[in-house]
Amino acid sequence: MNFSKKNVVYLMIVIILAYFLASYQLPYYIQRPGGADALNPMVEVENGFESKGDMHLVTVSGLQATPVQYALAKIFPHNEILPIEQVFPEGVSQQEYMEAQLQVMESSQEAATVVAYKASGSDISIEYNGVYVVSVIEEMPADGKLKTGDRIIGIDGETIEEANDLINYVEKKQANDTITLEFVREDKRMTENITLEPFDDLDGKVGVGISLVTDRSVTVEPGVEFSSGSIGGPSAGLMLSLEIYDQLREDDLTKGYEIAGTGEIDYDGNVHRIGGIDKKIIAADRESIDIFFAPYENGAKDSNYEIAKQKAEEIGTDMQIIPVNTFYDALEYLENLEEKD
Repeated sequence: MNFSKKNVVYLMIVIILAYFLASYQLPYYIQRPGGADALNPMVEVENGFESKGDMHLVTVSGLQATPVQYALAKIFPHNEILPIEQVFPEGVSQQEYMEAQLQVMESSQEAATVVAYKASGSDISIEYNGVYVVSVIEEMPADGKLKTGDRIIGIDGETIEEANDLINYVEKKQANDTITLEFVREDKRMTENITLEPFDDLDGKVGVGISLVTDRSVTVEPGVEFSSGSIGGPSAGLMLSLEIYDQLREDDLTKGYEIAGTGEIDYDGNVHRIGGIDKKIIAADRESIDIFFAPYENGAKDSNYEIAKQKAEEIGTDMQIIPVNTFYDALEYLENLEEKD
């Protein structure tokens, strides 16, 4: 076939336009239902017990929009389009954000381990080593003084063992007070004087402008290993703790059911609110989940549980949505559950 110069120009325009529509990144982020994968391939307790059913990790899928993806998200259900700055904090790159999310997942795994091993009566010891800086907010007091990865070990001469030690100390201070932080960077001890400022979006509470994670050394027997890959964030905490507990105990906690849920878990077993639970309900329903645990938030009007229940009713799923405030609420529910037929 012979192409004229005019046809070649048209072809080039079409190629360039197609490339633009498929690859140019818009300042929007699309969130939609992800997967509901069984946890036992991701969590392995040494010589752990097997179960008839499965605990599932439920995720939300996300990507920065191209023109094509933006248009499709407008058409297909269960897609949410958000301004990019609503997803990635100001001053934090997408790469830095994802690295921070992976660190948070590691912290979530550790919290789940502590909760499950304590609840099951298994051997566990905890050593506190300070607090890691996960991220630093631009143009806040810590900007230029602290860096991601710094390990804070003291404040005004007092030892810092965990994040709450630092948070509780700073909460007692006022704007323009100066604190002295002692920290370790690349094996070198350092100190910085930082003047506290109020946060407009936190009702004037003062701070230095950092996010933190406690550096703990947790030793358990039997051992446990995780292989969560690129999954980040704190929301798998509840289900991780249930999966670990199930593998530690001979009794089958699943009773043959397919069980999913979501919720950040702290070291005391409290279950906290997460984002995107409506999309997680969709993902769980697609995997024929029987039971879904949702943070109840002590009965708050707009709790994760209320949102999950509303979405479940909307799609007409047979999945049972169960409200929980703590790991122990979920454990009690499962222990009292009849075996699946």
